[in-house]
Amino acid sequence: MATGSLWGLAVYGAERALPSASLSITFKGRARTLKPEHQQSFGSFFKSWRSSEGPSCGRLLDLKKYLKKFGDFDDHLELALKAYQKFYRLNVTGNLDSSTTQQMMIPRCGVPDIINPPPSTEPSSTESKHKKFHMVAHYAFGSNKWPPSKYALTYTFGPGLQVFDLNTLRSVCADAFQKWAEVTSFTFTEAADGASADIVIAFYSGDHGDGKPFDGPGNVLAHGFFPQAGRLHYDADENWSTDPAMDQIDLESVSVHEIGHLLGLYHSTDRESIMYPSLQIGTKKRDLTQDDIDGIHALYPN
Repeated sequence: MATGSLWGLAVYGAERALPSASLSITFKGRARTLKPEHQQSFGSFFKSWRSSEGPSCGRLLDLKKYLKKFGDFDDHLELALKAYQKFYRLNVTGNLDSSTTQQMMIPRCGVPDIINPPPSTEPSSTESKHKKFHMVAHYAFGSNKWPPSKYALTYTFGPGLQVFDLNTLRSVCADAFQKWAEVTSFTFTEAADGASADIVIAFYSGDHGDGKPFDGPGNVLAHGFFPQAGRLHYDADENWSTDPAMDQIDLESVSVHEIGHLLGLYHSTDRESIMYPSLQIGTKKRDLTQDDIDGIHALYPN
């Protein structure tokens, strides 16, 4: 969800802010064709900046991969960076400056920020390619939504990895669903044991079969798929908590965000919004803002 991949997109890592020295690159022309041996992990890309190694072909490729993963950006890196900076309300320079780099380091939802064409209900399907995309004010949504006959949604907990005991997970998710129930016509009920459900919630690590593998600690925290796929996945490798310390991720904050994707909302450019893609470690962000409420009401008019 964005997917809705919280921040992850979500695209909801958890590195400290990087120093401003040696962080500015201007990209002109098309990206170079790179050999496979130059490809590095995105984490290595940022570590190289920290150690002042400067740019390399491999690190530029990692930047390009990041921009594509979270927004289907243009192959031209300068244009891609400008699109990223515009979405996050940064100074639009087309340069990889310190503020842009620091934004990329914040944990996030795995759902792309700029979705064009809008995603379908299934990650690998292309049936929704030409559906209309709406962006009004700061919130955004597409054409994927639950029909009125499915406003009484059920959810269950899948057979993924155990990160919390079931009662804790139940309590957190019930509170998160209630935030959306209070401002919509939706109801959310846990399905009886063994019964099928509209939404399946689980923790996974790495490649878990949905085409959107998790990346370990930091960066992508979770993702939720748009209607009517009904899947909410958390990255089990994150340092989760129900009452986060400075180095932990708040489970309820991420859950409220991902449920927004399950209902059909895209990411918002409003930094205060629940549907903003990024979440700072050690913080709680659990309450819907007016932007979130306006967005869900626009998607599901009364």
